[in-house]
Amino acid sequence: MRFGLFLPAGQWPGQSSTTALARTVALARAAEDAGFDEVWLAEHHFMTYGVCPSATVLAGHLLAATSRIAVGTAVAVLPSRHPVALAEEARLLASLAPGRFLLGVGRGGPWRELEVLGTGLSRYETGFPESLDLLLASLDGGGSVAADGAFFRFREVPLLPRPETPPPVFLAATSPASERLAAERGLPMLLGMHVGDAEKAAAVGRYREFGGPPRAGHVTTGVAWVGRTREEARRTVTEELPRWMGPGLAGYVPVDGRPRHVRDAAEYAAELAGMHAVGTAEDCAEALARACALPDVGRVVLLVECSADAGRVAETVRSLGGEVLPRLRETVSSRAGAAAG
Repeated sequence: MRFGLFLPAGQWPGQSSTTALARTVALARAAEDAGFDEVWLAEHHFMTYGVCPSATVLAGHLLAATSRIAVGTAVAVLPSRHPVALAEEARLLASLAPGRFLLGVGRGGPWRELEVLGTGLSRYETGFPESLDLLLASLDGGGSVAADGAFFRFREVPLLPRPETPPPVFLAATSPASERLAAERGLPMLLGMHVGDAEKAAAVGRYREFGGPPRAGHVTTGVAWVGRTREEARRTVTEELPRWMGPGLAGYVPVDGRPRHVRDAAEYAAELAGMHAVGTAEDCAEALARACALPDVGRVVLLVECSADAGRVAETVRSLGGEVLPRLRETVSSRAGAAAG
């Protein structure tokens, strides 16, 4: 079981983009110092919910700024990218930092970057399976790739660089359709923080029914915040998190003017606080032990930026690393020993 932080590079009110990105870099270093195994980066366009428009570029910077921790993308939005170009970037990072780059991809939404970047709405609506297959073909360690599909057609070209080991690929799955797509291609799923353990267990069950491999090593994501008391921790999350989420979520603008329901940020924050590892260190350890017990899950990734106060966020990272992770690793080890016995 591996433990990581989810770093969306969110810009809080009163912050500059430079400050938000510097905080992301500092948190990646803090995660490494605290004993986390990896960090995962989000990718957004034209919104303060996240000011990183290229998760692979930021991943390259963090791989150079750290020495041990792995860096993943959660996610690189495939309908907004050319699959071969994304594969080249992933192969480059896997060559420069062997074993430390993880490629998470997803379908994203029908947002305005599809118009601005020129990929078009059809790449989102119907082209995702073809894009995913071309990406996988470009990452499989072979020396060349060609395409003859509805969206991509080109003659065979050589692929460089060629890493000794291709980066592992994870697929964001928020619906049975994406669960089936992941299962059919044998990819582990990235399971979102917007649903709880029961819903994630159900998603894994459907993945198995669709023919996905056992022990796939799925990623479960959630929120974590450590306070002196459970009440204090939940109050911080419910009061502070909407300050970022409210303006950030409003940045999702459909490309074609279709109606969009904007989720109430305060209600969402309260739901997250009740669903995830928010409380004392003991509360967090218990909640995360349940997450570790989900079937076929191999990674637990946590959003810890629940306050604009960088010092309080860093304190939560240290508490998680010093008090919670050792308990979790002992629990996971004990379970593994019991299963083997």
